[in-house]
Amino acid sequence: MSQILQSLHKTLIAGLVLLIAIVLIAGAVSGSPIQLTPVWWSFFFRWLHITCGVMWIGLLWYFNFVQIPSMPKIPDEQKPAISKVIAPAALFWFRWAALATVVTGLIVASLQGYLHAALRLQIGFAAIGIGMWLALIMAFNVWFIIWPNQKKALGIVQVEPAEKAAAARLAMLVSRTNTMLSIPMLFMMSAQSHGGL
Repeated sequence: MSQILQSLHKTLIAGLVLLIAIVLIAGAVSGSPIQLTPVWWSFFFRWLHITCGVMWIGLLWYFNFVQIPSMPKIPDEQKPAISKVIAPAALFWFRWAALATVVTGLIVASLQGYLHAALRLQIGFAAIGIGMWLALIMAFNVWFIIWPNQKKALGIVQVEPAEKAAAARLAMLVSRTNTMLSIPMLFMMSAQSHGGL
């Protein structure tokens, strides 16, 4: 077991195998095995949406609750470990999780038949619509403001020191904006399943 847990890929595969085993056993015991109906696909994409969203918002909160506040406390000679190794890897998963969350969310809304109503904030779909618009703004921020500026701040793209500092500040401020937006976004996404607005 320790060999599996020492590898992230093996751990993820083991998690998927465990999930499949649980689903198959539960289906056999209950007499209701999975049937690949539109309802099942809608559920499956909702699960993917939540999984991707946990990674996206989890990393957003990691940056804002852990990495950004900790940077001034880290000795200068140790900061390259963050800027050259940890931050680029975290930003890779951060931006792709943002995209995957948006895509799977749009698929769920389409499969459920409320995509247009939600985006137009129609009565009965205003809560999920507000959540969707906030998530779209946040994803735009990730790809078109935070990531381009982080590339400068981390030295992936070479710029003058003043531009590097300005890029780091802008990336941080927009990341904080996304943290602020994540609070009503998550509330609105949850509110829809409880009657909405």
